[in-house]
Amino acid sequence: MQRLLDIVFSGLALLVLSPLLVPIAIILRLTGEGEVFYVQQRIGQGGGTFGLYKFATMLKNSPSLGTGTVTVKNDPRVLPIGRFLRKTKINELPQLLNIFKGEMSIVGPRPQTQRCFDAFPARSQAEIIKVRPGLSGVGSIVFRDEEELMHASAEPERFYDEVIMPYKGALEEWYVANQGLGTYLKCIVLTAWVVLVPGSTVFWRVFRGLPMPPPELVAAGGAVGAPATAPLPATAAATE
Repeated sequence: MQRLLDIVFSGLALLVLSPLLVPIAIILRLTGEGEVFYVQQRIGQGGGTFGLYKFATMLKNSPSLGTGTVTVKNDPRVLPIGRFLRKTKINELPQLLNIFKGEMSIVGPRPQTQRCFDAFPARSQAEIIKVRPGLSGVGSIVFRDEEELMHASAEPERFYDEVIMPYKGALEEWYVANQGLGTYLKCIVLTAWVVLVPGSTVFWRVFRGLPMPPPELVAAGGAVGAPATAPLPATAAATE
């Protein structure tokens, strides 16, 4: 059922959003470095790799500059129009093609580069590759201001590897354990909601049993560190 919905939703979205996607493609072609799409190898279902499509928002050789595949706040490699596309998540819309092709789902763990995937704990890695990666998902909804959170530490890369990724891995494990049509539809609705209301923490009430954030993320603030209500223990979701 989820695959059927992926095909229907992604096909309709590509059709409906074409008046937005085509002008953006033209603008990108005429500005910056003239690139429209950026294709990056990501880890997919089963642990293999696939080419993930994005609108080009950074310099062509960004993976060889600065922090590599990790993007930080005010990253100088991001092109001027790229900041708007990244902030609004419009840069992710070409992944509707990946969904239509079957490489991704609308909902699932966000596909990571090898470097970022390796930052997940081994247990999280084993669970994440059981399902198709997603355009959005529980981890994406909770961590929609990841670049801001990284700067809660004087060592952003260390904070990313030792705090953000282990917790994100726990969230993705929760998704794999609780996947189903209900979770799928809730993620789609909540993704739209948090785009419209960026400061919302309603996901804490909708997704019961989410793992609690570590103290470092609570101190960092934002939606991640501010559950509106205390969620149930992570094991409770399996019995609901």
